[in-house]
Amino acid sequence: MAFLEAQTRISTLSARAYMATICDNLSAMEMLTRVDDHGARISLADERSFADLTATNDGLDVNARSATEQGLSALKFMLGLQLEKVAASEKPEVVWSGHGCDLDVLPGLREMRVRRFADITPHVRRITLSGDNLARFDSDSIHVRLLFPPAGLEKPEWPRPGKNGRPSWPADDRRPAARLYTIRRVNVADGEMDIDFVLHEAPGVASDWAKSVKEGDLIGLLGPGGRELATAQWHLIGGDETAIPAIARILERLPADARGATFIEVEDERETQSIPHPEGVSLTWLFRRGQKPGRNTLLADALKSVSLPDHRDVFAWLGAEDAIAQTMRSYWRNELGLNRAQHLAVGYWRLEKESV
Repeated sequence: MAFLEAQTRISTLSARAYMATICDNLSAMEMLTRVDDHGARISLADERSFADLTATNDGLDVNARSATEQGLSALKFMLGLQLEKVAASEKPEVVWSGHGCDLDVLPGLREMRVRRFADITPHVRRITLSGDNLARFDSDSIHVRLLFPPAGLEKPEWPRPGKNGRPSWPADDRRPAARLYTIRRVNVADGEMDIDFVLHEAPGVASDWAKSVKEGDLIGLLGPGGRELATAQWHLIGGDETAIPAIARILERLPADARGATFIEVEDERETQSIPHPEGVSLTWLFRRGQKPGRNTLLADALKSVSLPDHRDVFAWLGAEDAIAQTMRSYWRNELGLNRAQHLAVGYWRLEKESV
């Protein structure tokens, strides 16, 4: 397998301590880490993207390698951030060299125009965006970061590549607001991408944009990203309306003989959608009927009611409010004993605390 490579080095007398802290931090973020007498290896979930860290008497050397451009970018971003964070007192200058380090435009940046839109349920609007060169987005990495330019700018400004592996953003008054969304569909030949927006009653950058959208409106996006679904004999999948695009993509990619159960929480029957799924994977809609999103136990109770098969070759996935995701992550890990490779619970949104 051919790998893309990039390297960086910081001068320090605390290389071993920094290396250990970086590994601890990234392990807590579900990345795979291994430390031995020679150094450390940090891997993304698919293990086709990894970085070797080597501590010397006067510095910490980092060599990142990946089979994909997206994987290499993710490694540079996370490791650059960690190096600057753990060595903050020394103010290290993190500068990457190697593949992609001489670019003026972020590889995953696209300018997109609204081609059309339609309401597919009372609270979900599907917006079709058009753009060039979308092949990289037709993958198992299904998330993109949408960039909403501030109102009134004659020409939007987008982030540019930074030497430290992280995007360099425009000044605050020209900086686009970024929100994470899931690609519902991408058609490379037609240059189209569908994004589903939940139309919230409360104000919000993305929802407000979607409510007032017009054909021809400009938006930026970065990506793709997101951990891939693990291969397993049996799948347990759950989420609320914000996770429906991801759940649909997951179900579409399962083999025809897949087994498992899926639960989706929405307000009522009007919010259900037609989602193709393997015959052996059940799909159950859960209706809140006036209960507050993120403040009920419908989804968690349904997921906990399922008995996992004895063979334990399973993968559990959830996309929901952050506290619910934390609850299920703890339950799957501590109560059911699933390891990190067997589950993924993602906080798709966070409930604002009510004032007392």
